[in-house]
Amino acid sequence: MLFSSVDEFVKAPRRALTVFGMAGVGKTRLSNMLRANHWFHYSADYRIGTRYMGEFIVDNFKREAMKNPFLSQLLRTDSIYISSNITFDNLDPLSTYLGTPGDPNKGGLPLAEYQRRQEQHRVAEVAALQDVPYFIERAHELYGYTDFIADTGGSLIEVIDPNDAADPVIRALTAHTALLYIRGTDKDATDLVKRFRKSPKPMYYQPQFLLEKWAEYKLIQGIESDDDVDPAGFGAWGFEALLHDRLPRYQTLADNFGYVVEASDLATVRDGDEFVDLVASAIGKRMR
Repeated sequence: MLFSSVDEFVKAPRRALTVFGMAGVGKTRLSNMLRANHWFHYSADYRIGTRYMGEFIVDNFKREAMKNPFLSQLLRTDSIYISSNITFDNLDPLSTYLGTPGDPNKGGLPLAEYQRRQEQHRVAEVAALQDVPYFIERAHELYGYTDFIADTGGSLIEVIDPNDAADPVIRALTAHTALLYIRGTDKDATDLVKRFRKSPKPMYYQPQFLLEKWAEYKLIQGIESDDDVDPAGFGAWGFEALLHDRLPRYQTLADNFGYVVEASDLATVRDGDEFVDLVASAIGKRMR
C-alpha cells in the first residue's frame, strides 16, 4: 500500500500499518502508545505464541513437569493445569520453547531438535502475518477500530523475499497495510546485542544460515562435538551475526514496498496524531 499523496494517508477514514525492524527500535513501545490512542494493536509474536505454537509450548512445560514424580501424578489425574502466560510484553514462554542448540547440561537442545522447532516457528510466523487482513476487518467490525497497527517480530524478514511482490506474506501485507521500517543506528544494534545477552528473545534463522553459522562458531571455538557448544555463547554470537545480516534486507523491503522512519524520530512521538504526522513526513520523502 503506497500512497499517491500525503493527504491520502492523513485524511483516510481508516489506516492500517505494519511496522518492522530489528528488536529494540520502539515497535512495541509505539504499539502500546497507539493502543492507548484507540488504535488496534496486533502483535505477530503474540499470535505465534498463542494461536500457532501455544500447544507446543504447553506440551514442553508438561514434558518437564513429567520428570517430577509428584507433578507427573497430578498431571495424569488432571489435578493440576499447566498453561502459558504469554503477553505482548512477555514472550519468555516462546523463547524458552525455541531454545538454543548446544550442550544439554547447560540447557541446550540437540541441533536436529532445534531445527525442528525453527521450522515450526517459520510456519507459525507466515500464518500469523497472513492473518493481518482478517484482524483488520475483525478489529473494525467487532470493536469499531478505524486505525490498526501490526507489530511484527524481527524475523519477519526471514520468512519473505523482500524483492518479490508475489511473495504470499508481502502480498497479504501490502494489499491491506502500509509497510513502515523503523530504522535503528549502529549504536542501537550494539545495545540490542548487550540486551540480548541478558534477556534472549525468540530467534529464527533461515536453515542454511543456521548451519553456516553453527559450523563457523564451532570452528572459531575449536569445538568438534555439537554437545560441547555453549548454548548461551552461540546464542549471543549467532544473534549478532543474524542482526547484521538482516539490516540490508530490512532496507530492501522498505525501498521496494514501504516507508522509513528513524528510530530516533519515533522516540519523540507522544500520541497518535504525532505518529500520523511522522508517517506523513515519510510518505512525503518517498514521493520526492
